[in-house]
Amino acid sequence: MKTHPLDKALDLVHSDIQAGHFTGATSPDYWNMVGPFGGMTAAVMLQAVLRHPDLLGEPVAATVNFAAALGEGAFEVLAVPVRTNRSTQHWTIQMSQAGADGKLHVTTTGTAVTAVRRETWGTNDFPMPEVPPPSAVEPMQIGPKGVEWIRHYEMRPIIGSIPSRWDGSGDASETRMWLRDAEPRPLDFAALMALSDTFYPRVWLRRATPVPIGTVSLTTYFHTDAALLGDVGTGYLLGRATGQQFRNGYFDQAAQLWSEAGALLATSSQIVYFKE
Repeated sequence: MKTHPLDKALDLVHSDIQAGHFTGATSPDYWNMVGPFGGMTAAVMLQAVLRHPDLLGEPVAATVNFAAALGEGAFEVLAVPVRTNRSTQHWTIQMSQAGADGKLHVTTTGTAVTAVRRETWGTNDFPMPEVPPPSAVEPMQIGPKGVEWIRHYEMRPIIGSIPSRWDGSGDASETRMWLRDAEPRPLDFAALMALSDTFYPRVWLRRATPVPIGTVSLTTYFHTDAALLGDVGTGYLLGRATGQQFRNGYFDQAAQLWSEAGALLATSSQIVYFKE
């Protein structure tokens, strides 16, 4: 049976150094110009938590800080449950890679919270926007050369597609689009983590100017459980992203992801560096 590209990229080998210590390697399928797609790096960090033998519950939140560029090749990930309570568990995560000096250097740090969820009262104060169905929206064309990761997602922009002219005329930062894995794959938490970072930089849309950027920190909140993800299966998600403040070389980017049935599955926020 053929292995899905995402599962290849998420493949981690549990070492015998200590519980929660894994080795892996970057995937050319999710390459992004000069390094891995940030959403995939975040998904790998979360995967280390999900693979830990002492895991309690399911993800509630995950934060990934991109401290340095991750190069092509092997890396190591260490996930540590620093505090376990009756129903919640708190984690630190660290990714390292050997440098030119042969020594391990930290490239990525993170934290996560997992929990045993219980049935309670609930409501949604951020309903899914009214949009046309996926079948009524044209898929986005393949992205620029060197951005391989885009080829592994099916994206159908409704509004806020990447500018066709870089002329500085942008006046809004909102994107709405249907998206899913290009090669069908049942949705899980690691895939949802990666999907939360599939929106191109808001500053490009707001300015219609392709300035250099780099995500500094990404946080994703999960409003779902494994059963609901199972109901989504290989279906589309509606994604919405917008910027809120652009100032002094940084901007934030907020996003929401709904199932086709209207369930809010995840929200995320990231802070991004940009250069004139």
